[in-house]
Amino acid sequence: MRYLIDTQIFLWFLSDKSRFSPNARHFLEDTDSKQFVLSDVSAWEVAIKYGLGKLKLPEIPELFFADRVRRAGYKHLRIDLRHVTRVHSLPPKHRDPFDRLLITQAMLEEMTIISDDRIFRDYKVDVLTIKDIS
Repeated sequence: MRYLIDTQIFLWFLSDKSRFSPNARHFLEDTDSKQFVLSDVSAWEVAIKYGLGKLKLPEIPELFFADRVRRAGYKHLRIDLRHVTRVHSLPPKHRDPFDRLLITQAMLEEMTIISDDRIFRDYKVDVLTIKDIS
């Protein structure tokens, strides 16, 4: 099974693993039996927030993402034309463009999103929360 990691989950997992139960940590680290994917959408979102001074990172986003995704053993999901042109088909549950693109990617790529954002459950996409995997 393939899992798309939400931006917030990825950042929490890197910065404070104590937020996660031992079961959740094991689940998110099990790259032998599961395929975890981080979208370029997350890097884009973080780079914008970093540039605005709303998010601190231990190094610039260009170095941070390449290194942390590699260390985690996660795969990259590029943004492609199919993803961005399908966003219009989502119901207007909320306006966050990053979340909407992640949801669209998960739908089109047939992945489950791991997120604690409750709004994701309002869409026709499979979602797991940290509580679900604990």
